[in-house]
Amino acid sequence: MTNTTTDRMTDRIYDVVIIGGGVAGAALLYALATFTDLKRVALVEKYSQVASVNSKATNNSQTIHCGDIETNYSLEKALKVRRSAQMLVRYAEQLSPAQRDQIIYRFPKMVLGVGAQECEFLRQRYETFKPHFAGMQLLDKVEIAAVEPSVVKVNGQDRPEELVALAVLDEYTAINYGTLAQSFIEQAQTSDKTVDLKLGYPVQTIEPVGENYRVTTAAETMLARFVVVSAGGHSLLFAHRMGIGLEYSCLPIAGNFYFTPQVLNGKVYTVQNDKLPFAAIHGDPDITMPNKTRFGPTALPLPLLERHNLQTLIDYLEVLKLDQTVTGVLWDLFKVRDIRNYIFKNIAFEMPVVNRRLFLNDARKIVPSLQLEDLEFAQGVGGVRPQLIDRTQRKLILGQAEIDPGNGIRFNITPSPGATTCLGNAEQDILRIQQHLGCKFDRTWFEAESIAVS
Repeated sequence: MTNTTTDRMTDRIYDVVIIGGGVAGAALLYALATFTDLKRVALVEKYSQVASVNSKATNNSQTIHCGDIETNYSLEKALKVRRSAQMLVRYAEQLSPAQRDQIIYRFPKMVLGVGAQECEFLRQRYETFKPHFAGMQLLDKVEIAAVEPSVVKVNGQDRPEELVALAVLDEYTAINYGTLAQSFIEQAQTSDKTVDLKLGYPVQTIEPVGENYRVTTAAETMLARFVVVSAGGHSLLFAHRMGIGLEYSCLPIAGNFYFTPQVLNGKVYTVQNDKLPFAAIHGDPDITMPNKTRFGPTALPLPLLERHNLQTLIDYLEVLKLDQTVTGVLWDLFKVRDIRNYIFKNIAFEMPVVNRRLFLNDARKIVPSLQLEDLEFAQGVGGVRPQLIDRTQRKLILGQAEIDPGNGIRFNITPSPGATTCLGNAEQDILRIQQHLGCKFDRTWFEAESIAVS
């Protein structure tokens, strides 16, 4: 049941207030309402709809990351990521088929090795991963062509390079994180607890008040026994304004995409360069654009905390805290030849006339028959991933980042790998909430025996 906030102070006190209505915040709201004995929770989102920023379907890769075809993952990390991926599927499969089919989708997926070195790398990886990923197959050129003809064939002939792929052909691999976030909200609101959803009012301040926190918007003031901020790069901004996490700066990385006619049946990834802290190019079906394939991402540092929102430039400058240390970290990155060349290339991807031609060269690694006229820039598609810079250790933090001073407030900044970990992160958030508030948390559902992502 969703209650409206009244003027009585007791009605404005919550056990937990979540700031940020993306899929991470929505997952936490659902988990708190479903698996804990807390009675009053609220989610505050500055936009009029949930999942309006990075969780919006057009602003991410729409992928359930399982660690099997992401070649930058160690086996240990892959197994951890798979656990979170399985939670997503388990959640969706408990919904009605009509609801489920609006959230998760089955497509074949593979990581493609091109040339002798990449092919040998994938063969070795297969031997390591196969015992843990029962659905994984090692495909040769003929078998790849049976699944993805355009990856192999050019004018009816096989491309000349040696090809190998690690493939998973019959699992849920794509997801609409925006629809998932809305489903989490709806399921949370079926609870008999007070579950308040407050949309359209940006949080202005978070202030400690005794053992609680005062959360203020233009519309009202709330008191919370615990606060979780899951607002992307703005989580760091809130932390800094409270004097927390000042050892961190931020490097937002924006991704662009291109559409082509449908040339792939499923997801085709490429081998990651382990010297680059950015995703390698991949081709995917786009669940919002039938009969098209989406290629990307490019990766470009962008001085915004939200893509397509110039007002967040000021916010970024506030969290950047540019000084000698931050400059030194960025310079150290730039000195690495692979990273430097990658940055230059991605700058060129933004230049008219040459951008499509340069991107075409990369996309042809996946589909060699692509022509320039096939590429259409995906206007308005793509988000921003805030990567943290640790000023103390003088390095860029890759992967997940959170700030938890241990006093009833927690800041989640960038999940890894992306939104796939939303339920896994919600579990970790609740463990910290439980530690602080002493609430009950039934982890049975989270600890259910692993199921295949199918």
